Amino acid sequence: MTYPSVITTDNSRKVSPLPKDLDRLRMPEHIAVIMDGNGRWAKEKGLPRTIGHTAGVEALKTTLHLCSNWGIGALTVYAFSTENWSRPSEEVNFLMTLFESVLKRELTNLKLEEVKINFMGDLDPLPIGLKDLIKESVESTSNSKGIHFNVCTNYGGRRELVRAAQKLAERSVKGELDPSLIDENVFASELFTASEVDPDLLIRTSGEKRISNFLLWQLAYAEIHITDVLWPDFNADTLAKALLDYQSRRRRFGGV
Repeated sequence: MTYPSVITTDNSRKVSPLPKDLDRLRMPEHIAVIMDGNGRWAKEKGLPRTIGHTAGVEALKTTLHLCSNWGIGALTVYAFSTENWSRPSEEVNFLMTLFESVLKRELTNLKLEEVKINFMGDLDPLPIGLKDLIKESVESTSNSKGIHFNVCTNYGGRRELVRAAQKLAERSVKGELDPSLIDENVFASELFTASEVDPDLLIRTSGEKRISNFLLWQLAYAEIHITDVLWPDFNADTLAKALLDYQSRRRRFGGV
């Protein structure tokens, strides 16, 4: 699919021009981000981890706004993994409350900026209030013409693949699908990202060099950019460096 390159803004934000070193014609259509380092950022400053998560929200708002203005069609972020439930209950509860309060506060602006919101993952275990707000945000932005903003919440790549296999097996048992006709496109149609093209670029902050069960199928041919910058410090300069790195690559997709 081809994403819209829409530059929109409301009265509270300024349009951010594309840095002159970047080639608008060679921008990735879809960026995925592992937003890592909130806790370490807070620890370095002698602050509670919760403050790091709050600062991380501001970095996400900035990144979404920049991607929208720089002509990137989709941004998919790893907000909460299936493994994150193992964190202390106080931190998990804070994160759920933070998700809800931020979404409630920002939804009006997101709609004004024509952001199309989607949540990917197993949403059933989330608090009822958050699930209701997620449903409202997805429905109210379904016709938006701007950047696609995908928030992976209670998401795990392996669980997503198992879920897709189960759905295809169910269809086959019901006689709705001939197993011999299952190819990569049919399999991908059962993933959370069925309506999106695969990410062109994966960015991971904080210097960690792993994908942490994120978009295992979709990242097959993504370029990977790792920065030592902790997520709350991620800004226009670090995003531009990631994009310059991407534009310096020659993508061969297995060819020569």
